[in-house]
Amino acid sequence: MAPTSSSRLHRNRAALAHKVRYALDHPGKVPAHLRRAARDAWLRARHRDHIAYYRAVMASDAARSPEAAVGGRPSPQRWEAIGRMQFDYLLEHGLRPDDRMLEIGCGNLRAGRLFIDHLAPGHYYGIDISPDILIEAKRTVVRYGLQDKLPHLTITGDLTFDFLPERYFTVVHAHSVFSHSPLHVIDQCLANVGRVLAPGGFFDFTFDRTEGREHHVLREDFYYRTGTLTALAEKHGLEARFMDDWEKRPHGQSKIRVTHPSKDRSPDRETEGSAA
Repeated sequence: MAPTSSSRLHRNRAALAHKVRYALDHPGKVPAHLRRAARDAWLRARHRDHIAYYRAVMASDAARSPEAAVGGRPSPQRWEAIGRMQFDYLLEHGLRPDDRMLEIGCGNLRAGRLFIDHLAPGHYYGIDISPDILIEAKRTVVRYGLQDKLPHLTITGDLTFDFLPERYFTVVHAHSVFSHSPLHVIDQCLANVGRVLAPGGFFDFTFDRTEGREHHVLREDFYYRTGTLTALAEKHGLEARFMDDWEKRPHGQSKIRVTHPSKDRSPDRETEGSAA
């Protein structure tokens, strides 16, 4: 996949004109979208809180296919390739076996299985809002023989990280989490991640980027401008920069790296990438 095109970045997927045009161009996808819309209406009526709503979405998706529930369509090979892409990127950015890693939205360990294998025993901590997907994560641990690596897998109901130690994690990672999150959930994460992020550490997250109007499709897919998210991080006393070198990866999302301010960072880690 080529880097995100300008036309795609200005597309408003919530607009009626776009929906009609897309339906005419892809008639075979209309029934699936109508099923998603019906599920969205039903779950929104039952769950006013977004975390509870999206937990129900994950339960529905995981019941059909755990791989598809975490973005593994259309095949298991795609699941493996996306996990490998995440791992290789952090490896290029200096991920070390002695790093202590927190993965937000670890899913069924699409990338986590590789992180767990690379890191020292007990150095991987995965959290997710979905008990269904964490059951699948434990099966992944068994399938890949990672029990001796002692990964921590924990369910959470928010992104306050209040049960985790201060300034502990050298790498925090969230792939395809903010793309499914309204702004108040992202704000909660950025308001609290600095407490658990170690000096010299970094927090990488991907997001669905738009350069036009910010919007969402149903309550599942959210599109943000880069400046909105970097400003939110800065509001909470963090530095944020757009990672240009992620854009060449075969993935439709963009990436931002968040760190403590330069004056508070330890000099022992080189961070790569450049600001946009």
